[in-house]
Amino acid sequence: MTLLSARSLTVRRGECPVVDEATFSVSAGECVGLIGPNGSGKTTLLRGALGLLPHEGHSSLAALPASDRAARVAWLPQLREIAWPMSVQRIVALGRLPHLARGATLRAADQAAVEAALCRMGLQDFRDRTATELSGGEQARVLIARTLAQDTPLLMADEPIAGLDPAAQIATLQVFETLAQEGNAVLTSLHDLSLAGRYCTRLIMMGAGRIVADGPPQDILTAERLAEVFHLRANIVPTPNGPLVQPLGVIA
Repeated sequence: MTLLSARSLTVRRGECPVVDEATFSVSAGECVGLIGPNGSGKTTLLRGALGLLPHEGHSSLAALPASDRAARVAWLPQLREIAWPMSVQRIVALGRLPHLARGATLRAADQAAVEAALCRMGLQDFRDRTATELSGGEQARVLIARTLAQDTPLLMADEPIAGLDPAAQIATLQVFETLAQEGNAVLTSLHDLSLAGRYCTRLIMMGAGRIVADGPPQDILTAERLAEVFHLRANIVPTPNGPLVQPLGVIA
């Protein structure tokens, strides 16, 4: 089942295409990693596909009314800050708003979704803590849990593990991997190429606003592609857990 389909998606800044003629799809059961150097268009691609930026071409999500879109996709932006001194549980419960009528209180199903999200992110003991008093990494985990509580078929996340410690990075990607195994789908931008190769079923590589490669991690993470797109000299070590990328130097 296709959960996102984009054809010739183009997003411009003035006359310059930041995302240029991107065509891709995401299906149930996939955890898709969006990789590419800084400025390659990853964030713009995600926001354009969601209909958050003016665009040309077609996105199946952007074509939906906002209420329908919120029931089909949860969005975790790159910039994450909790501004209100609310409890962790109340912050996570905000993820249920797309499923509630205006002014309605949480139902049993909503409470269950909030509890499941807290458990997935290991936040059970944080539920009554004031979110603004947590560390930056802990706040990031709370906002990921809020996204999980939305309980949509597709989750889209922009650099969700940035700022997390190594254990939290792995735990978060394991959650995404499990979501895909349960029949949902994840589309997430990542900078750690080894973790992308380990936990993603498929990688989309961007360079200069265009999709330059799309396929299984072992086919995408090659020394030649990393040199061409990232200007990175790297050693690629095949392992049972996917390709391990060892950066060696910058290509001038």
